Amino acid sequence: MSNQCENCAHYEYDEEYEEYYCRVNLDEDEYYRFMASRQETCPYFRNGDEYAVVRHQM
Repeated sequence: MSNQCENCAHYEYDEEYEEYYCRVNLDEDEYYRFMASRQETCPYFRNGDEYAVVRHQM
């Protein structure tokens, strides 16, 4: 899933810790369900490519 994270709009760089992180705010139950699931794709993924719509229209 890491390749998917690199293209996600929720994946941001934290300059203080000098690392990337997912900014989706999950409560304990949501986090448990997310970690326990065997899904291959992240249900919170949102394409961070700002030009995807433009390429689609061309």
